Amino acid sequence: MRVVVIGGGPAGVSAALHAAGLGAEVTLIERGRVGGTALNRGPAPVRTLARAARLMRDWSSWETFGLRGPRPDIDVAATLANSQRVAAYLYERKRIADHIRSEGVELVEEAGDARFVDANTVTTADGRTWTADRIIIAAGGRPGRLPIPGAEFGLTYEDLRSLTSLPERVCIIGAADTGCQLASILADFGCTVTLVEYAPRIVTRSDVDVSIALEHAFRNRGIDVVTGAAVHELVALEPGVRVLYRVGDEARTLDVDAAFFAVGWPGNTDTVDVAAAGVATERGYVTVDAYTATNVAHIFAAGDVDGNSMLVSSATLEGRVAAENAVLGLRRRVVHEIVPAGSFTDPEYGSVGLTEEQARARYDCVVAVARYEDILRPVADGQPEGFCKLIVETMRRHIVGAHVLGEYSAEVIQMVAACMAAGMRVEDVAELQFAFPTFSEGVSQAAQMIVNQLGVRPMPHLWSSLNTTPSVLE
Repeated sequence: MRVVVIGGGPAGVSAALHAAGLGAEVTLIERGRVGGTALNRGPAPVRTLARAARLMRDWSSWETFGLRGPRPDIDVAATLANSQRVAAYLYERKRIADHIRSEGVELVEEAGDARFVDANTVTTADGRTWTADRIIIAAGGRPGRLPIPGAEFGLTYEDLRSLTSLPERVCIIGAADTGCQLASILADFGCTVTLVEYAPRIVTRSDVDVSIALEHAFRNRGIDVVTGAAVHELVALEPGVRVLYRVGDEARTLDVDAAFFAVGWPGNTDTVDVAAAGVATERGYVTVDAYTATNVAHIFAAGDVDGNSMLVSSATLEGRVAAENAVLGLRRRVVHEIVPAGSFTDPEYGSVGLTEEQARARYDCVVAVARYEDILRPVADGQPEGFCKLIVETMRRHIVGAHVLGEYSAEVIQMVAACMAAGMRVEDVAELQFAFPTFSEGVSQAAQMIVNQLGVRPMPHLWSSLNTTPSVLE
């Protein structure tokens, strides 16, 4: 069987390697360097920038720990070059391209956009063509821009790499995950940041407690957060850009040195020209079923191009499922119920499963929030602002959602996801012996609070919970 995979990001690499392992003859076509956005332009380099920003933030707490010293200076070129170090690591140090080829995959890099000629044929700009029995579309997506006058004057996170100096005043348009990460990083670098969001709250897909707490933390850091705002035009200035937007009936303008769009991630369906293969799309994404199959029987899609989970871990799983179903027939479904996700903001936030609003719409639930100010490790680290929130459905006593705000949130949420995947009841989570002192103790504390609420078994009050009930100590 001949399989062509379009796109060499996490979904495409996963699909190509798995299909080859199942005995297919595989060609993987990548427009640039294998690794896609995740390794070359997105999470890997941006997380490295976030680390630099976090080091800048930590300087402000030196006095608390008895440390003295001047504020670090930012060498923008060196900071950005270091962010590319991680992007290059897997490609150059780990030799990912060589590994793919060693597994029997024909890897075609720097091919430019691969496009459908018909439902079985793919071509690239240099005239090369490939015909296949099965085709897996893993072409990813790209930063979105608002369809407004002057949109060409706005930047995206990809333009960070081309900066030669830090803009003094910045407007971030869009306050979902990417927008909040950009706002947080640039604020830590000393930029004056305005975050403008159309929705009534930031990170609207997150639990409402995360949204409220993150906005509060941002405001305390000096980030100007404007919600319910519709940006309708950008105007070029010399230098800089003017952002025109409305809040209700009030027209406002904001003059900044740079404006960044963070308004979504459309799929690359147009660059692949899926219409030429008769593949159906919706809202700019390839339409797939639970088996990653499109409406064309022998064409599958995985990763950001299908608009589903939009996470690296999900893309990797979808790639494997697409390969298996393409080679062996429709036999495996994709499930996105337990997918932990974390941010690069300051403070970090992480989530898995349902929000409280979603959970209460489906189940009878019990909710508990463990505050980091009541846990030793966050206090010792000088980062007591944050929480761990668990949502448990009362019939089976399983965790159906968890939301964490504060240091190491992306790490803490992983272990909650593991408990959920293992089907552990909340009383079993409460009995786990957590390392001390750690941020993950917040999971234990919240679980114990829920066990007490449900009356499943008696749990003693910890010293941390006594902090919030002074009457017990009197």
